[in-house]
Amino acid sequence: MSQRFLDDVSTASPPRRGGDSQSAPLAPALTLVSHPLASRVGERYVMEALLAGCEVALSRNEPLFTRVGEGVGRPLADPFLSRRPLRFLPRPEGGLRLEVDAEGTSVVVGGVPGGAWDFRPEVLAAGVTLELGGRVVVLLHRVALDAERSADTLGMVGQSLALGRVRTRVRQVADLEVPVLVRGETGTGKELVARALHQRSPRRRGPFISVNLGTLARELAASELFGAQRGAYTGASQSREGFFRAAHGGTLFLDEVGEAPPEVQVALLRVLETGEVFPVGSHTPVVTDVRLVAATDAPLEELIEQGRFRAPLLHRLSGYTLQMPALRERREDIALLFHHFARLELESLGEAWRLEPEDPYAEPWLPASLATRLLDFEWPGNVRQLRNVVRQLVISSRGQPRLQVDASLEAELGSGKREEPVALTRRKPAEVSERELLEALRECSWDLKGTAERLGITRASLYNLVDRSPHIRTVKDVSAEEISRCFHECAGDLDAMVRRLEVSRRALQRRVRELGLGPAE
Repeated sequence: MSQRFLDDVSTASPPRRGGDSQSAPLAPALTLVSHPLASRVGERYVMEALLAGCEVALSRNEPLFTRVGEGVGRPLADPFLSRRPLRFLPRPEGGLRLEVDAEGTSVVVGGVPGGAWDFRPEVLAAGVTLELGGRVVVLLHRVALDAERSADTLGMVGQSLALGRVRTRVRQVADLEVPVLVRGETGTGKELVARALHQRSPRRRGPFISVNLGTLARELAASELFGAQRGAYTGASQSREGFFRAAHGGTLFLDEVGEAPPEVQVALLRVLETGEVFPVGSHTPVVTDVRLVAATDAPLEELIEQGRFRAPLLHRLSGYTLQMPALRERREDIALLFHHFARLELESLGEAWRLEPEDPYAEPWLPASLATRLLDFEWPGNVRQLRNVVRQLVISSRGQPRLQVDASLEAELGSGKREEPVALTRRKPAEVSERELLEALRECSWDLKGTAERLGITRASLYNLVDRSPHIRTVKDVSAEEISRCFHECAGDLDAMVRRLEVSRRALQRRVRELGLGPAE
């Protein structure tokens, strides 16, 4: 994460909202992304108290995170996390502030350590990762308070608001006979939705036939779909049933429908209008009883303008349109999907035990830094790409106590980092009072880097505050005689000198050496 990202609050466009509801009440939430016990990934705590103006504490012992369908929650309970809580405080206009106890659990926010952070509503909508103690990762984001969290997942892994809307729409249309067009980027799980529609329809006992039109040879596409009479074309030594008749009484899923040749488009339109197909070489129509579900990642409207797709066919296919969200728009689902695929891969290798170590002090199998990188990746190939990455990670790490990232995967993950929302900011220097500044310097033993992190401002801003303060001096303001006298009175103990002179430790050490007083440590 760049320093510009942390400091600039006005020059970039707002991040994608990732499926936020415009009408449902929204509340900040913490969702477990990585935990030494992988079974806990996906547990959530909704910070409703912030909406009432109250603060929320996060530590080893509180609050209680719950899973979908479970009434009893559990604290994080990692022995490496402190009992001293982090504090979430409400901020104006729906933002919040995170304050970190200097003696408590270390926190890395979006890849950068810090002591105090302000989060605007835009960054909560996009989501930001918090690494706790280098072992546990939570996603700070917003959820709709009335969002459905059903144990019936329809075979789709995830609990994001965007995926919840897909499930709702599947249930609404599944029992109807209207054709459904599923749209979305490649790898988003369009066939999974088609299967869910079939399984929850009156046709569930019938066949489900899946056909990728992009893989059919152009000259054979019509016979593959609608069947063919024996001798209808060279090589047709016997009659062919075709996919439409094979799917009789069930569901036919046509993937990559935008790839259909023109003659197939005409025939598809006829089937949708009449319910009849003409096998190649036959002049007698065959009645079909098929529920059609089509899918595409192609811009069909642009293809229509180019004359490559028939507008009437689009209108017929889209009796009901269902849009699949991209994986980058459902970030809270990435960890659940990752662990789902990881479990499948580990079970095939006989190493599923790695996800549930018996030793509570063991290092997490999924390192916290890697979990953060997975959530910060754009995933242009969506769920399909994620599964491939999981497989490569698991195979490359066979026999290793933790996941290892090889060179090729390092390059892949490094090339697709998502745009970072500038709405995540440190505090404005003007918000730091003189008293708070002095207290922070003393608590951090005049270490300027630590003080800046504790106050939630940049070091450059801290330098400006120190220079403008009438009550704080720098090493250059201290005379050589005072430094020399303090050096001898403190027997060369640099920490004792810092406490007495109240100046920067590093600058004082450099000055002591310049004065030839000997090594001060």
